[in-house]
Amino acid sequence: MFVLLIGLVLFLGAHLANSFFAKKRKELIETKGGNAWRIRITIPSLIGLGLIVYGYGLAREAPIFLYDPPIWASHLTALLMIPVFVLLVASGRPGKIVKLVKHPQLLAVKIWSFAHLLANGDLASVVLFGSFLAWGVFARISVKKRVANGLAENASDGPIINDVIAVVIAIGLYALFVLWAHEFLFGVAPIA
Repeated sequence: MFVLLIGLVLFLGAHLANSFFAKKRKELIETKGGNAWRIRITIPSLIGLGLIVYGYGLAREAPIFLYDPPIWASHLTALLMIPVFVLLVASGRPGKIVKLVKHPQLLAVKIWSFAHLLANGDLASVVLFGSFLAWGVFARISVKKRVANGLAENASDGPIINDVIAVVIAIGLYALFVLWAHEFLFGVAPIA
């Protein structure tokens, strides 16, 4: 569990830097460009992500169960993952979805983590998905404040074709993930 916790601190801590150092971020981007800030976030994020994956795998070897999810929870999780994929893909290009939601990646993380909390009752899962859910809520509040203070901008509108393309790609990725990738990557088949 320790490795998972260190990974979460590194990964989410790096992403929280956008909230806690918003002015410094803006100054650095204005003086040295966006890559200067991205590098400072990317390196600890990648290390943290690796530790999260490894630590979660270790913690699953000897799980501590906190609650027993009902059977229907896994079906609801599978259903909730459809909009997660759409939001993630749509976040790459301006469109009606992005304009409506404003920050689709953050909403995707919140839905993803909530859905996985429904279907997983072990301590490692609660720590992992609960941490991401808490971060997602905090990050969305933070983004609102940064926009209000002129330190960030809301997403721009774009043509609806971007949304259509996003939905088609998202459904394809969802099918790939459900039928193969989730089990390959995480050792768990989402639909048994």
